[in-house]
Amino acid sequence: MTVATPDMWAHTFETITTLLSPHGPNGTYNANDFSIRFFLQIGLIILACRVVGWLGQKFLAQPQVVGEMIAGVILGPSLLGLLFPDLQGAIFPKESRNVLYVGAQLGVGLYMFLVGCTFRADHFAQKGKSAAAVSFSGITVPFLMALLITPWLLTVPGLFAEGISQFNATLFMGACIALTAFPMLARIINERGLAHSSLGTLSLTAGAFDDAVSWCVLAIVLATFGGGPGIAVLAIGGGLLWTLFVVFAGKPLLAPLGRMVEQKGEMSHTVLAITLIAFATSAFVMDAVGIHAIFGGFILGTVMPRGKFTEELKKKVEPLTVILLLPMFFTYSGLNTRLDMVNNLELLLIALAILAVSILAKFGACYAAARLTGEDNRTALGIGALMNSRGLMELIIINIGLQKGIIGPALFSMLVLMAIVTTVMASPLFEAVYGRKARESGELGALPDRSPD
Repeated sequence: MTVATPDMWAHTFETITTLLSPHGPNGTYNANDFSIRFFLQIGLIILACRVVGWLGQKFLAQPQVVGEMIAGVILGPSLLGLLFPDLQGAIFPKESRNVLYVGAQLGVGLYMFLVGCTFRADHFAQKGKSAAAVSFSGITVPFLMALLITPWLLTVPGLFAEGISQFNATLFMGACIALTAFPMLARIINERGLAHSSLGTLSLTAGAFDDAVSWCVLAIVLATFGGGPGIAVLAIGGGLLWTLFVVFAGKPLLAPLGRMVEQKGEMSHTVLAITLIAFATSAFVMDAVGIHAIFGGFILGTVMPRGKFTEELKKKVEPLTVILLLPMFFTYSGLNTRLDMVNNLELLLIALAILAVSILAKFGACYAAARLTGEDNRTALGIGALMNSRGLMELIIINIGLQKGIIGPALFSMLVLMAIVTTVMASPLFEAVYGRKARESGELGALPDRSPD
């Protein structure tokens, strides 16, 4: 029997206190270090997202997804890193973020794949004129507003990179203002009972197109800012070709999967494996050409077999996606978010001006377009409220802008503020202008129970 000695206890204590330290050569992280952190990160991410999401539902009437977005920011440098920088740095070191990034892309891509599976083509056909008008207005007006405010922003040192052209700066600001938080919009639509409604389909369709245009514009900015014209050509041309292939060839190629599920009454592991291979292929193509994996997932989802196939797919894939993988997406974006950058009155006033312009351009334009195409006032207001949400898709674009040197930290923080405010206001504004009366009249069902599920 081994007797514990003071040296043994001291060594054990030292081992425990250095669990989160790098153990590789020359102070680098080895594979086991990443493994240890990954499981710790996952546990903290799920806990934070469930707790903050529940608090947001219970006391602020916010959807779970908004709480998850805020939880991601809390775990990043804006709060945890501000209060406990050493602890936050030990749990989420920069070296481990690539691992988290992969999980984040898988989560948001799978979620948008499932959203695509609920896409109602008949609603789109009925509301095609309104969707096109809302989408066009939601792109055009933000770019016009960007054309007006960008010359002013260029006069403030540090907002944009030195030497950036007014053309590139305007395109980037237009993309940021025109963006709709596609994954966020999808979750709000699902949680508010709008997934199978014409309003939900119209908003989701317009939001998807607006986001795709914003990503293509970003590709053009990166190309003209030094990335080369091949980036823009590959993004726009490759994305369009793959979309056309999926839309026209997807249904006949995938139809046998639906028949197999209908005949057996459940989805076999083989069918699930083939489905996930198809998803991964579509996500890979869209990511590789420079658009984004989520659009590959969503487009494929729109042509998947309906009925029993979709029911079984959601049963098998949705719980793990929503509870485990999707929160990784929010946290990864939150780790790159700094809310302490707006630190003087001048920058605060500029931030408020950007916020006001963004709301006017997106909410106002989409509302007006919906009204002009025959939607009633309440529906048009509901569309405007949903389309005005920007969420973490905005954070992804501005993180790219910061990383590529297009914008500076100050403008980055202002756009983060705009993204959070427009996202938080989306659900209560929608309920005020549309949801409450629609539930009273029976057009929409009751909101989901706000207790933890």
